[in-house]
Amino acid sequence: MSLTETAYAKINLALHVRRRREDGYHELETLFAFVDAGDRLTARETALDKLTICGEFASELTDPFDNIVMKTLHALPRAEGLELTLEKNLPVAAGLGGGSADAGAVFRLVERTHGLPGDWMERAARLGADVPACVESVTCIGRGTGTVLEPVESDLSGTPVLLVNPRVPMPTEPVFAAWGGVDRGPLPAGPVGRIAAEGRNDLEQPAISLCPAIADVLDALRGTGAFLVRMSGSGATCFALYGSHDVRDKALESINKDHPEWWTMAGALR
Repeated sequence: MSLTETAYAKINLALHVRRRREDGYHELETLFAFVDAGDRLTARETALDKLTICGEFASELTDPFDNIVMKTLHALPRAEGLELTLEKNLPVAAGLGGGSADAGAVFRLVERTHGLPGDWMERAARLGADVPACVESVTCIGRGTGTVLEPVESDLSGTPVLLVNPRVPMPTEPVFAAWGGVDRGPLPAGPVGRIAAEGRNDLEQPAISLCPAIADVLDALRGTGAFLVRMSGSGATCFALYGSHDVRDKALESINKDHPEWWTMAGALR
């Protein structure tokens, strides 16, 4: 018997960088949201842990010893092993938390088969700053490095969303290094819609300085009738939110026609 989980694509509806910390990380305030599409994991119990990777971006994950899925399995105690198949549909180094989303899906699979240890949140944080949010994959506020989570009133659930990536990998470290160090203020207060509308992504301009194609994606999305267009995380994926599925679908058709070289994914906010 096999079990499946979707590794929901993570987007940052807002991302405020407040300061550089002495430990080399950055103090953040971010509004996490999740799209109802992403990578796909299938699991079945077996004697030993095993991972098979397929899908469009499988070739990007070439080092089995540096794969967060296997690291997650090793971080969670179990009586039996799990044989996992990862269908890698999300681009790598794309600002979508793809690896963290995969790890979150593994946590949910292990919870269903064996249960999670009481310190699962700490184990998740050790795997990556986005992993704790990706375990439950619900809209929330992240503080600190992103691991301190707070609930938030979500009034955008079900909102149609379009993800677009210019197929340019964007490693996180150079983008943070290009951040100018200016604190532009905290996240707004209120429900998700207000925070998203009044918030910003402080890494957008640093990322564009390293990857000008991001600006092209943003410009293209701004012409599609979206009510919010922004880069996610440290890039290079950008997202657009729409008032209806019809408008979103027309935008998808237009982007695919005008820029067939770009990666796209349509969905809705969870």
